[in-house]
Amino acid sequence: MTTAARVSFRPELFTFLEELKANNDREWFNANRDRYEEELLEPAIDFIVAFGPKLEQISPHFRADPRPSGGSLFRIYRDTRFSKDKTPYKTNVGIHFRHELAKDAHAPGFYLHIGPGEVFAGAGMWHPGTEGATRIREAIVGDPERWRSVTRGGAFARKGLELAGDSLKRVPSWADAEHPYADDLRRKDFFGWASLDQEDVLAPGFVDEYAGICRAAAPLVAFLCDTFEVPF
Repeated sequence: MTTAARVSFRPELFTFLEELKANNDREWFNANRDRYEEELLEPAIDFIVAFGPKLEQISPHFRADPRPSGGSLFRIYRDTRFSKDKTPYKTNVGIHFRHELAKDAHAPGFYLHIGPGEVFAGAGMWHPGTEGATRIREAIVGDPERWRSVTRGGAFARKGLELAGDSLKRVPSWADAEHPYADDLRRKDFFGWASLDQEDVLAPGFVDEYAGICRAAAPLVAFLCDTFEVPF
C-alpha cells in the first residue's frame, strides 16, 4: 500500500484536515475516505517507517509501529463517551512512539502533532498521574543539576524545546517552595515540545528535522526512564 520512499506530507493533508473540521460528520468522512487514506493514512505510515531506523539510533527501547490500527498512529476516531463535543473525528494527525514497556509500566514517549495552524514535536510524559508525578518531582529534587541540564541546556535549548503542560497552584507540601526549580515541582506534565509550522511538515527532509528534535529531547527522556527504572 505504501513505501518508505515518500517521507514528506503533502499540502493536501492540511486541506483535508481543514475540510474535515468544517464537515465533522460521518457522511462527509465516508464520502472522502479515499482522500483520508491517500493524504493522511498512507503518508503517516510512510513517515513512521522512515523514522524507525532513526529512532533505533536514539534508543532501541522505543517502537515505530507502522500498523494502521494499534500502532504508532493515533486513531482518527474521537472517544466521545465522556465529552460534550460529540464530533466523531480528530482534526489532526497524532503519532506517538511508545516505550517497549509502556503497557506495563510508566514510561515516556516521543510525539508528533500535525494540524492546521498547530504543529509541534516533543517527548516526555503527559499526565503521568499523582504517583508518577511525585516520583518525577522527587527525582528533580534528588538531582537538580541533571534536571537543569536536560531541560535548559545543550541541544534541548538549541532546538527551541521548552517544558509544557499543566501545573499545580503550589508546590507539594513536602517540597521546598524556594527550590530553584519550584515551578517544575508544580508540574503535572513533564514534556518538552518544540513548535513547528506547516512548511516544516511539507519539506522533503521533515523526518530528519523531527529526528533532530527527538535527539535533543533524548536526555529528558533518559532522565524519566531512569526515574521509573525502565531502560533507555
